[in-house]
Amino acid sequence: MATESQPIQKLAIPLKTRIALTVISTFTDNAQRPDGSINRRFLRLFDFRAPPNPKPINTVSSSDFVVDPSRDLWFRLFTPHVSGDRIPVVVFFHGGGFCFLSPNARPYDNVCRRFARKLPAYVISVNYRLAPEHRYPAQYDDGFDVLKYLEENHGTVLPANADLSRCFFAGDSAGGNIAHNVALRVCRERCFTAMRLVGLISIQPYFGGEERTEAEKRLVGMPLVSPDRTDWCWRAMLPEGSNRDHEAAKPSVVDISDLDYPETMVVVAGFDPLRDWQRSYCEWLKLSGKGATLIEFPNMFHAFYIFPELPESGQLIERIKDFVGKRVASLSA
Repeated sequence: MATESQPIQKLAIPLKTRIALTVISTFTDNAQRPDGSINRRFLRLFDFRAPPNPKPINTVSSSDFVVDPSRDLWFRLFTPHVSGDRIPVVVFFHGGGFCFLSPNARPYDNVCRRFARKLPAYVISVNYRLAPEHRYPAQYDDGFDVLKYLEENHGTVLPANADLSRCFFAGDSAGGNIAHNVALRVCRERCFTAMRLVGLISIQPYFGGEERTEAEKRLVGMPLVSPDRTDWCWRAMLPEGSNRDHEAAKPSVVDISDLDYPETMVVVAGFDPLRDWQRSYCEWLKLSGKGATLIEFPNMFHAFYIFPELPESGQLIERIKDFVGKRVASLSA
């Protein structure tokens, strides 16, 4: 386990970040209707989106590719304009409680640009279907189908120096959950030849269960995440009649001991009410015989890394860069 900085007793957030967090929470809370639906029209009033940019900005360009227009399945490819061959590929799943946001939401466009530039890597950010309009397993199906599309079309979609045999999955919050579950399907079906999954970057993954953890009970009033908000999203995403002990929410109910599951880094923040579920996920991977490393940011909150003004955001990207570099180096050892 690695820990960034010494823990503090009270969460301290810069004013700029506090304002952004308040705005995000206010609009998402007001878009959630009592009947379990979402007011998408209201959200669109405040959904600031970034278009693809074929001309490089800070050495990174982006372009969109449609996989299946009937379900609005597409991805945004972020291309780092760097020299060298065999550049890794990162397939990224955005957060948002399975219900909100997209690859062209400005915060996630910015994050993926940073990944592409700093790692460097080709980053593929997946636009999966959202709940409650599309429940489990739609999000996992979409992620897997993007991988099949890449397997069949990588020669025309990806530049020649993009190496799908050095493929990583990454995701934050609900995206971390999707990355895990898509990885399970890849391991079970073993239908890929060009793509090889060599690592998983799980940033504050969104897992849960019927019981309330110590962190969920104690960390009241934290940014973005609360039991009421996470329960609402689980009800929106899980199959009708299911509870939070469903395998989509609680990975430990599944036996993965016989799967070739990839080496994983799990990122946890000290002021994230979901932190106990995230730690349990990391321990479960180890107990299942899989490689897993826990990275802790004791003074941070859920989704802290999308705020570039925070020093810990840059520190996390450096840790991801180290993880990718070590995994790639191990392939040729």
